[in-house]
Amino acid sequence: MQPLPWTVGKINQFCGQPPLLTENFVSPTKLKQGCVPSAKMTSLNMYPHIKDEDLFQEVKEIVVQKVGHVPIAKGDFGKLPRNVRIFISHCIQLMSPRGVYICDGSQEEADEIIHKLIERGTLTKLTKYKNSYLCRTDPQDVARVESKTFICTDDKYETVPHVREGVAGILGHWLSPEEMKKELNDRFPGCMAGRMMYVIPFSMGPVGSPLSKIGVQVTDSNYVLLCMRIMTRVTPKVWDVLGEGEFVKCIHSMGCPRPVPRKVKNHWPCNPEKVLITHFPAERKIKSFGSGYGGNSLLGKKCFALRIASVIARDEGWLAEHMLTNLAMIQPPLPGYKVQVIGDDIAWMRFNKKGELRGINPEAGFFGVAPGTNMKTNPNAMLSMQENSIFTNVAETADGGVFWEGLEDEVPKGIAMVDWLGKPYALGMGGGPAAHPNARFTCPASQCPTIHPKWEDPEGVPISAIIFGGRRPKGVPLVFEAKSWEHGVMVGACVKSEATAAAEFKGKKIMHDPMAMRPFMGYNFGRYLEHWLSMPKPGRKMPKIFHVNWFRTDENGKFLWPGFGENIRVLDWILRRCKGDDSICVDSPIGLLPKPGTINMEGLGDVNEKELFSLPKHYWLDDTQESRRFLEDQVGSDTPPIIFQLLDQQEAAFKAMKE
Repeated sequence: MQPLPWTVGKINQFCGQPPLLTENFVSPTKLKQGCVPSAKMTSLNMYPHIKDEDLFQEVKEIVVQKVGHVPIAKGDFGKLPRNVRIFISHCIQLMSPRGVYICDGSQEEADEIIHKLIERGTLTKLTKYKNSYLCRTDPQDVARVESKTFICTDDKYETVPHVREGVAGILGHWLSPEEMKKELNDRFPGCMAGRMMYVIPFSMGPVGSPLSKIGVQVTDSNYVLLCMRIMTRVTPKVWDVLGEGEFVKCIHSMGCPRPVPRKVKNHWPCNPEKVLITHFPAERKIKSFGSGYGGNSLLGKKCFALRIASVIARDEGWLAEHMLTNLAMIQPPLPGYKVQVIGDDIAWMRFNKKGELRGINPEAGFFGVAPGTNMKTNPNAMLSMQENSIFTNVAETADGGVFWEGLEDEVPKGIAMVDWLGKPYALGMGGGPAAHPNARFTCPASQCPTIHPKWEDPEGVPISAIIFGGRRPKGVPLVFEAKSWEHGVMVGACVKSEATAAAEFKGKKIMHDPMAMRPFMGYNFGRYLEHWLSMPKPGRKMPKIFHVNWFRTDENGKFLWPGFGENIRVLDWILRRCKGDDSICVDSPIGLLPKPGTINMEGLGDVNEKELFSLPKHYWLDDTQESRRFLEDQVGSDTPPIIFQLLDQQEAAFKAMKE
């Protein structure tokens, strides 16, 4: 049923003070009961420091079917694109908020929300940094919840592959739209009662870029508003670019209508028992309920930028990909090199008319895991978060700073702290960690000292190489190049990491993360591989594909490669290959390896290059068979035949190799 036509009324509401100077003032509650608001106001100014014209603000209202009169606390509803007004009205009808606040992304808006959250206790100002704040969530709402994240399509196999019988699939979770509707109807009706509904217009990518996409998120979380302002481009310019065009509909609620039935912890309303994150690719819609944690509530991130965007990319002929992040902010020790950042998490890539693959960072900020980040592991990330940042579930130091595991050498010795649960903490006291293992920092990408001046270029930047990687302690060389685009797709499909198993188990634990997209697939992974394989076309300049492994160890468990900034030496070799230098590589069963002596090792000391690039025959025979088994189990008949053919060729090459 369509909402009624929007009727707009006005109410003069005293800004920031009780409505002492209004006549016949009508509260939002009475407004819903059909009272007619007064537009009269006395000229008496009891607050001489406030100009008369600043004494009041106009608050418009709309009338929505089944809900009635709903105040518009900020923004001009009537000037929004018609399709956005319809979307918002349906959201009002479904969730019954007490009012609507149309965001503009301005600093004034952020200041207003921040002050409110400080008063409420949701945010704590960090005096050590400029305009930065600490937030502690409900301890039950601290992470992305994969088991409660679903994609809904009429055809199950549009979403997930045909797994082997008896095998539990790990490449996506599907639920039929009919079943999901029952779940959503148990959650969303009336879920914003007593709360403001914030409408956030945002662009993924530079506003107006041909590579960008637009979303509109509604949420009842102030925290989400602040973080979306950092992580995406929130601006009224979005409305002008959008017009009556298509946008991704993002619906989020903490799931705590007032009065709240459960105890609110840390001033963080949520509904952990009812968390559900759902995607409807055909409708370009996301609905998230119950959680305020980053990826669950900042719907521009993985939900939009990967799961929904990967489907849009398939339909439009481009790529939406999760990035290898540990190359983004290295500080190179080699002379002649300068590393500049475009993004650290997600890349959208499209071929232009010249056949060049161009890429953008669809995000505007960094949403990073705090523990383990320090001036050694990621100095540029540390420098990026020194102001205008929000820290979530980290510890607070007595001098108004932050602490997490990994910063032991960067805080004053003996300094008192409060941990992420709000309890006293000191280094060496034992017990649990000071910061939650998934604690986060959110900061503007523009603050990164190595941000590229063209990071917001609407045309994107040229992509010369695509690099996959995994944590592989044994057998896998530091770097190798795929022999062709098709071979590179096979390499990406077989990306995995080895983790040390718990003490009571023996052997290795293999964790597959094909294309670094395992939790973020928006559709059937077999068809996703077919989409990658379809990229080469006449006139296109295809980037080379590589695989790197910084984590190979010797027989004593010691890393063979120093990593961190020294990884520029591997990039140096990769770039020379991209320029067509065929003198620096040799063929092998897995791809093209660096010819001995062609990676610059000057000043590194004793690096066992021979072991770093060795290919143990039986290790690789086992690994190739295990990769094939994974694809047979998890992708089955949806696996493109060329992938199995390339694995067969690799296995045959190792069988023919001398010991």
